[in-house]
Amino acid sequence: MILINVKFTARPEYADSWMSLVGDFTRATREEPGNIFFEWSRSVDDPQVYVLLEAFESADAGAAHVNSDHFKAAMAELPRTIAAKPQIIYVDAPVDGWGEMAELAPEG
Repeated sequence: MILINVKFTARPEYADSWMSLVGDFTRATREEPGNIFFEWSRSVDDPQVYVLLEAFESADAGAAHVNSDHFKAAMAELPRTIAAKPQIIYVDAPVDGWGEMAELAPEG
């Protein structure tokens, strides 16, 4: 699986509407056959910062994502909404998805 983390800094005027701005892109990506997950989080320290955690079954699935119409549309639209160039971490992970954390479990 490939794991991609992208940190976006929204312009102040788009910070509160970010999730609606990326809504169509998110829905379309989640429907891609090779997508494992595509999840957004907002920073608790800086309300302009959003982190996208995404995973695809393979590099080929990731390439199909980057070549999709919805990806191209998002890349054309997002430059007007961001305050800085996004930062990215891309890893080929030798797993198929989420696993359980060994150090923590619910009580009872």
